Amino acid sequence: MHPAIPSPAMILLPGGSVTIGSTDFYPEEAPVRTHEVAPFLLDATPVTNAQFAAFVADTGYMTLAETAPDPADYPGILPEMIVAGSIVFTAPAKGGPVGPESWWSYVAGANWRQPYGSGIDDPSPLPDHPVVHIAYGDALAYARWADKRLPTEVEAEFASRGGLANAAYAWGDELLPGGEGQANIWLEGFPFTHPDRNGPPYTTPVMHYPPNAYGLFDLIGNVWEWTSSDASGPVGNNSCCHLKSGEFTPSPHLHKVLKGGSHLCAPNYCQRYRPAARWFQPVDTSTTHVGFRCARSI
Repeated sequence: MHPAIPSPAMILLPGGSVTIGSTDFYPEEAPVRTHEVAPFLLDATPVTNAQFAAFVADTGYMTLAETAPDPADYPGILPEMIVAGSIVFTAPAKGGPVGPESWWSYVAGANWRQPYGSGIDDPSPLPDHPVVHIAYGDALAYARWADKRLPTEVEAEFASRGGLANAAYAWGDELLPGGEGQANIWLEGFPFTHPDRNGPPYTTPVMHYPPNAYGLFDLIGNVWEWTSSDASGPVGNNSCCHLKSGEFTPSPHLHKVLKGGSHLCAPNYCQRYRPAARWFQPVDTSTTHVGFRCARSI
């Protein structure tokens, strides 16, 4: 039986002891440790385009991706980069170089209203898909407007585990129980071909996959989600540019922890479709696979 839902959009989580982290996958997930979590409320889904549109209509808010960067904040920035935009995933052509630089690019005009830029034939975001191209400050602004906050890393992992202690995945220890997918991840063909979609959007409606035992949707896959926790601990290959360990040191106030993985996580590339997975994201960087959900203390 799911916990009571105090409002249509939030789930009451009971709190308690949770063991987080893993030593089986990536170094930044270690060590395994135990935390106590106070009861709290969490959005049942990531914030959708429809919800974010209501916030913008009420406040006139403009996201970071809709604002041209100030050259003073980015010494040495190329002139062609001084334009509003965001980082977009595009499936690369087979036969060329394969790596993050081959599928990520800064696209002028890309933002939550035009997730893949104005040249793609999907001019408006789908209302029931998670909002993307959200920088950390954008998520904070929405949360304050909604009288909520962002969850901590520990709260996000507690929620995604759904009461399953020490399981590799949010639904157990098998990636595809009964052969059925449990989250929007890229199971085969990454980064060239997707088994279910020929192109964007790669997100899915927020309630497309089954909820976990707490009644929460999409805590794994679909979009990475911001937390309020500062990036800390070993880096491994955990950086936006995939630098080797020792070449990248997260700044506690310039990098925050993302949780949950996204639709771009794949068995052959990034196995971060797990509760223990974490990613260090610069607060001033938005992409087509990063969104958020909100929490509330009780």
